[in-house]
Amino acid sequence: MGRPGYVTVPILSVLAAIGYVYYTTVFLAIPAWLGLTTAAGVANAAAFTALAAACVATYAVAVLREPGSVPASFVPDVEDAGSPIHEIKRKGGDLRYCQKCAHYKPPRAHHCRVCKRCVLKMDHHCIWINNCVGHENYKIFLIFVLYAVVACLYSMVLIIGGAIHLPKDEQPGSDSPRTSIIVCGVLLCPLALALMVLLVWHVYLILHNKTTIEYHEGVRAMWLAEKAGNIYHHPYNLGVYENLISVLGPNMFCWLCPVSRNIGNGVRFRTSYDIPLSKA
Repeated sequence: MGRPGYVTVPILSVLAAIGYVYYTTVFLAIPAWLGLTTAAGVANAAAFTALAAACVATYAVAVLREPGSVPASFVPDVEDAGSPIHEIKRKGGDLRYCQKCAHYKPPRAHHCRVCKRCVLKMDHHCIWINNCVGHENYKIFLIFVLYAVVACLYSMVLIIGGAIHLPKDEQPGSDSPRTSIIVCGVLLCPLALALMVLLVWHVYLILHNKTTIEYHEGVRAMWLAEKAGNIYHHPYNLGVYENLISVLGPNMFCWLCPVSRNIGNGVRFRTSYDIPLSKA
């Protein structure tokens, strides 16, 4: 496993897959169906090229951007009235302290055994970007997955059209356009399905203002609460709109813009116990 920011085999695999799908779609499928000299062919080639470039750009940012490190000076203030929730250890009830990093953990932060550091609002460690997905790069990771899903579906439409319009008398072979188009289509089906499942999963998490780690912790917390006759409520669930704002930013028109950032410093998060901003 490579260090964060280093090029690894999974990263090369992703880039190779993007390049192969792009070449097959633009230089084989589109010419077979629409032709690269027609207005429709040029328009589709240009649109798919822009989409592929957006995928590569957002993927590169997700790989290179720091997910969010815990400030060295962070110390939880238990007397701070503005922080109604302080996460504690399951055993002992002490404030969460990372022995490996030798500092306290802010709310929603976790230690990554692969990166060997604590990450703010950690969601998971992704081998495909050789990086953690956390507070600072979660949005760009989500946008990359969204662009990748759109690119896969767009490519599948063009590849199906290209396969249908290939000459009937073409001799099949390892280097023939028909073989390349069929192979690319077969690879795109499971890839598109996996990316769509991943996208739907993270949309669900955003709507409930949870991370993947918090979802699994919540399942256990809900079971323990029901066992004790209580009702578990995720403390960071502020309602659908506020949850979207907390991850995608306050400007709705920039929610899918890759250059806009999320809000907050990753150390302090609003909770359902906070006073509404309109009344503060």
